[in-house]
Amino acid sequence: MIARAGLVGLLAIGAACAPAPADPARSVLLITIDTLRADHVGAYGASAARTPTLDTLAREGARFERAWAPAPITLPSHASLLSGRYPPGHGARHNGMAMQAVPTLATAFKTAGFSTAAFVSAFPLDRRFGLTRGFDHYDDQLPRSSDGRPLNERPATATVDQALAWLQTHGDERFFLWVHLFDPHAPYGSPDSGAGVQARYDDDIAVADREAGRLVAALGDRLATTLVVGASDHGEAFGEHGEIGHSVFVYDTTLRVPLVMRGPGVRAATVVTDDVSLVDLAPTLTDLTGTAALMGDGRSLVPALHGEALPVRPMYAESFAPLFDFGWAGLRAVREGSWKYIAAPRAELFDIGRDPGESANRITDEPERVARLEAEAARWSPAEPAASAPIAPEAIARLQSLGYLSGTSRSGAARARPDPKDRIAVASRLATVTSGEVRGDELLATLAAVLRDDPANPQAHLRLGFAELERGRCAQAEPHLRAALDAGMPSADAGLGLAACLGRSGNLAGAREALNAARRAEPGNPVVAANLGILELEEGRVAAAIAELRGALAAEPRLLEARFALARALARSGDREGAAREAATLLGQLPPGAPQRAEVSRLLGALK
Repeated sequence: MIARAGLVGLLAIGAACAPAPADPARSVLLITIDTLRADHVGAYGASAARTPTLDTLAREGARFERAWAPAPITLPSHASLLSGRYPPGHGARHNGMAMQAVPTLATAFKTAGFSTAAFVSAFPLDRRFGLTRGFDHYDDQLPRSSDGRPLNERPATATVDQALAWLQTHGDERFFLWVHLFDPHAPYGSPDSGAGVQARYDDDIAVADREAGRLVAALGDRLATTLVVGASDHGEAFGEHGEIGHSVFVYDTTLRVPLVMRGPGVRAATVVTDDVSLVDLAPTLTDLTGTAALMGDGRSLVPALHGEALPVRPMYAESFAPLFDFGWAGLRAVREGSWKYIAAPRAELFDIGRDPGESANRITDEPERVARLEAEAARWSPAEPAASAPIAPEAIARLQSLGYLSGTSRSGAARARPDPKDRIAVASRLATVTSGEVRGDELLATLAAVLRDDPANPQAHLRLGFAELERGRCAQAEPHLRAALDAGMPSADAGLGLAACLGRSGNLAGAREALNAARRAEPGNPVVAANLGILELEEGRVAAAIAELRGALAAEPRLLEARFALARALARSGDREGAAREAATLLGQLPPGAPQRAEVSRLLGALK
């Protein structure tokens, strides 16, 4: 980031000098569909695709044939899209690492008098990660499970419903509305349906496209003056180069994204075949709306919309997920014309023009090109980024539930780190687990295979421990949960799982020790406090139980078991009025058909 600071001003000047449209767009609707491969969109040649909304935007506007993400990861890529900066320039180098306070499309449009709003569908874009600057309204309110735990994603329909409600009350104003849809992200559809992985992935894409269509239709007459943009943050791998999912490699499988736009300043049926990056979107949108340009790493694509060829320039991408998730080497890539270089312990060079599948490494054939592109990669980022603020443990746990991993492994010297190419089998097996694609006996076998290749892998130990726990096999679960706990994972999960095992066997002292270890790993976790409160109640320490349970509910009011335990504890303490109040609150929180209602009603009746 610092090494490139001298270029930022020049790039901003270039953006400001791009030709402005005769009639600037009055408003902007930006729709990002998470994890969407370009080759699964009809406009990009997928004949069986069900993407009429994106296809219409491309037909009535512009399609960028070769658009590339700066990172195959949700938060870094969206931060680049909104700021016009590569990840070193905005600081969000991985999911969970907050974006720095840099100017964004939202701040630019707000300064220009636009009403600004965002509606996001998944936890990686939660407000805590720095994306809210410039937005008058940032809706990241995700639903909760039946037991009160916050969920980590919401369906496209729910997100679009909220966005449409906002649009109805702001339609007469100039607006910038960003809507993020998460549906194509794993797990795809219902793995129990019997359909294949890619068929379910395409089903999810169709849902996201349908909901995007609701947004476009809601514009009505405003469509003529609104710039509508459809994009993705990254692609998805289905075994290419051995990868399942995304985030590890920086091959084009997960870097190529669809990018289409329609509206003022965009001629119908325009196809841009030059290489472009998502960092180019911000200066393009400010140009097309006549808004002051952002200083960043991108360039305006307005000349390409007018039929001009874009000058060839180096384009950067990175993934430090291998470093932060596994302690492997991070990857940096530079694309220039038909060539692409990947900086890794075993570096790679591909002639993309002749080898789009990136199968023939030309690293020994072009030493001068390699040296130049390596220097270009180093200008953007060293092999390991400078230390940043740690990811909060609660955020790590929620990212893990979406298929992302620990986000914390950085031990070991940089030169000794494994090349991700040599360890991809481990990551891909874990990806099939976190995506929900393997279950039952296959799940156990997959995790066992990971541990054969990587015996100390804490994620595999944790997940295998919980898989055994769910089957009621605590004897098999306990050693894996202890291994995960001993590895120092920065979440409470291992301690909670171990406490559940030990509690079932009547080892309350061991359960307390495991819960205290969970609290040390994740201070302030309300689930840990709730379990400690229940344990205190079981052992007859009523006052301590009440203190723990009240603390848990203050942090998370919808911990239903904690509220029931608190009602019982208050009743034991003689506070019948307080106990009745908690029981009545719990009845109000339980769904009408919940089986727990009968037991709570009995307690409430006994207190009257």
